Amino acid sequence: MESLIAFWHYLTGHFNYIVVIVLMMTGLYVVISTGNLVKKLVGLGVFQTAVFQLYITMGKVSGGQPPILANVHENAATIAEHGETAAEHSQNLANGAVSMAQTMDDVLVDGVLYSNPLPHVLILTAIVVGVATLAVGLALVVRIREAYGVIEEDELQEADFHNATGANA
Repeated sequence: MESLIAFWHYLTGHFNYIVVIVLMMTGLYVVISTGNLVKKLVGLGVFQTAVFQLYITMGKVSGGQPPILANVHENAATIAEHGETAAEHSQNLANGAVSMAQTMDDVLVDGVLYSNPLPHVLILTAIVVGVATLAVGLALVVRIREAYGVIEEDELQEADFHNATGANA
């Protein structure tokens, strides 16, 4: 019974990864199994979503805060108390950022645990690229439909064969 409970905790602890695997396999199956070009694009979108979820899941730091200044006014008051100019404060922040970057993935700064924003930024860029790629794919499907009158792979190959040999369909 204890092994069943341990297995249940393992599954619930890795739920995100299980969802990623299911989405990836679903997207891959749709791409491989169907001949319809629009359905293939939908399958690629599902697969792409699984990759996004995987990166976002890996980028989450348990208990981490977003690396955003909490209150700009309090920070400005603190700067004024220390007698720093804005340029000096910016230089001090830059020096701290360089020293933090040199410590290789050190996310604990001044006793506060921060999440790494890089995976989220990369995924945001990947989403934009994915939407543009999907738009190009759909435009190609529309153009193929105009040229051949079909969007099924087997019918496209047959029509292309007839066009290449000069035979009338």
